[in-house]
Amino acid sequence: MKLTFVEDQLKKWGEVIVRLASGETLEIHLGDTTFDHENNLIHYRSSDALYYIDGASVESIKLHYSHVETE
Repeated sequence: MKLTFVEDQLKKWGEVIVRLASGETLEIHLGDTTFDHENNLIHYRSSDALYYIDGASVESIKLHYSHVETE
């Protein structure tokens, strides 16, 4: 999945659940996540770990309707 799409959706929704090629799912949040477009990486800090996620490994994202900002 394109890193810019993931970033745009995270900015719009505030949090998204990403499913990775490994089958792992992570709920990432806007305030805890940065995007490194040069290296195609998502940097995510959870309460107990720092994740470096290959943008190409994101297979899908799940959006919570209760979190969307109205335009």
